[in-house]
Amino acid sequence: MTERRRPRARGTAAAKAPSGPPPALSTDGLAKSYGDVAALAPLDLRIKANQAAVLIGHNGSGKTTLLRMLAGLLDQSSGNALVGGHAVGTLEARAATSFLSDTPTFYDDLSVWEHLEYTARLHGMHDWEQRAADLLGHLGLYDRADDLPTRFSRGLRQKAAAAIALIRPFDVLLVDEPFVGLDATGKVAFLELLDEARHDGATLIVATHELDFVHRVDRCIALRDGSVVYDGVTEGIDVLALVS
Repeated sequence: MTERRRPRARGTAAAKAPSGPPPALSTDGLAKSYGDVAALAPLDLRIKANQAAVLIGHNGSGKTTLLRMLAGLLDQSSGNALVGGHAVGTLEARAATSFLSDTPTFYDDLSVWEHLEYTARLHGMHDWEQRAADLLGHLGLYDRADDLPTRFSRGLRQKAAAAIALIRPFDVLLVDEPFVGLDATGKVAFLELLDEARHDGATLIVATHELDFVHRVDRCIALRDGSVVYDGVTEGIDVLALVS
């Protein structure tokens, strides 16, 4: 996947040089409330390009709320968020962001292959067939390409949703509870695809209850009752203490 680069600024010799490219993701006071209930306290966050971060926390801690706001699917109550310097929800931010939901949805009358074709063409891809076949083969869905994912088991639905999220180009991949319903083989296959995405330059944010995943990435962000209780490196941390 080709890394997106901003055009180099032009100006006089006295002009201040830019400090560098914007972070892949950033938030300033990003918050979400439902009435008097705070789902996510104001959050200031910077995630650089090609970084992999994990979101952990108990149910209701704010993980899904944060991911859905970063994906532009949920309006914030205050603050703002940027993807590659573009406000979430804009065409530029949506073009750069792929979101794999914890509750994938599908069109009732489209097969797995038709979902892949629709998504690929929607994002301007022309030579997508080989990529689609490779994804389905890797996830063990090649023989189910003509089937309707709406009739799949939970695990197969998750695999189909993963293929759809990964078929399109993206700079940022947001993933919410990807391992639910996956068997051991499916989990390994999906982890390999995440590694591939990062190798290709993508930034990853993965929310999960699978605590073993924490030590596969650079950074851990732990949420509790909508607030960040830890944001730092994964080496040497007591993961169980963070989520207790």
